[in-house]
Amino acid sequence: MPFRRMPRHLVIENLWAFGFLALSLIGLVILTLGPILVSFYLSFTDWDALGAPNLVGLRNFIALAHDKTFFRALWNTIYYTLVSVPAGMIISLALAMALNRSLRGIGLFRTLFMIPVISSTVATALLWGLMLDPYIGLVNYLLQLAHLPTSGWLTDTRMAMPAIILMSVWKGLGYNMVLFLAGLQGIPQELREAARIDGANVWNEFVHITLPMLSPTTFFVLVISIISSFQVFDQTWVLTKGGPQESTITLVYYVYQTGFQQLRMGYASAIAYVLFFITLIVVMLQWVTQRRWVFYQ
Repeated sequence: MPFRRMPRHLVIENLWAFGFLALSLIGLVILTLGPILVSFYLSFTDWDALGAPNLVGLRNFIALAHDKTFFRALWNTIYYTLVSVPAGMIISLALAMALNRSLRGIGLFRTLFMIPVISSTVATALLWGLMLDPYIGLVNYLLQLAHLPTSGWLTDTRMAMPAIILMSVWKGLGYNMVLFLAGLQGIPQELREAARIDGANVWNEFVHITLPMLSPTTFFVLVISIISSFQVFDQTWVLTKGGPQESTITLVYYVYQTGFQQLRMGYASAIAYVLFFITLIVVMLQWVTQRRWVFYQ
């Protein structure tokens, strides 16, 4: 219906709606869309955050092709994603299935798993830093009690990234668990009962009923987990500062290091846009794969 033909009360309601949305839209444009466009422009410049930006064309992107630190950060980010995302999804799904019961006090356990999620990443990273300390840390103390070999963890090039992954998976379990729990509670109980009557065991029920019915939830959790893993920064900044020997440097940390420590804002913007396009491609591939899977199913 054209706006001029709307009844007066609908016109007033729309005007009120636009009025309430105006502040959010202005904030979105100024604080989100504006910086996105500015950083896109800066990716084609050589700017030190002090003087005027100098246009350099594609020089920043060409330089990335010969930047060993960039490829090291890219590989570390991919490694972090390939390990943390499947591990987090599998464990959170298992927890959701274990807590999807009508037992007394089950709500308390669900709440306990959400405490790390609502806690500050910096605070939890500091806590894990103390636990993983090679001299006074709780982890090495428990390993010594069990007569198992200890490790330098955050100072060991082989163990630093697995330690960060462990902390990240632990912190995100509660959020993914709640999503999976909501999906599980949306599965009709009649399907499970019919499968049991037909003689299906627990594994058959899980494979042929639970997983297919959870596919929309699984897809959503997978997408947000991958996007989050490509943006990992807080844990690395607090625990290792990208070390030791760049074994934990990630793309977002490299953006921070390049832009705010070396004041190479143009080059940092180029790295950020490469990360954006990598994330976009991965999400689009997931979307296409999900749609084909649902179609053939």
